[in-house]
Amino acid sequence: MASGTSQANFTLPKDLIEELKRSVPKGEQSKVVGEALRNELKRIRFKRALQTSFGAWKQKRHPELAKGARQLVRALRKSTRLKRLAGQ
Repeated sequence: MASGTSQANFTLPKDLIEELKRSVPKGEQSKVVGEALRNELKRIRFKRALQTSFGAWKQKRHPELAKGARQLVRALRKSTRLKRLAGQ
């Protein structure tokens, strides 16, 4: 996924750097920080997506969900299964 590397210069809390140095071998510190940053950015994107999509499915526009998504999915699966059995 990543194509190459690039050096970044930013400031971190002193206690965090000290713990990183104590816990992670010198040659792996950048990898650990990179993975942590990647995970945090993924969490931020997910949170933003949840916030922007909240309420998108209004009951007025989607009455088929009034009884819940589970029942809708079961009904769709059943109708698909019946069509297959009927040869459609």
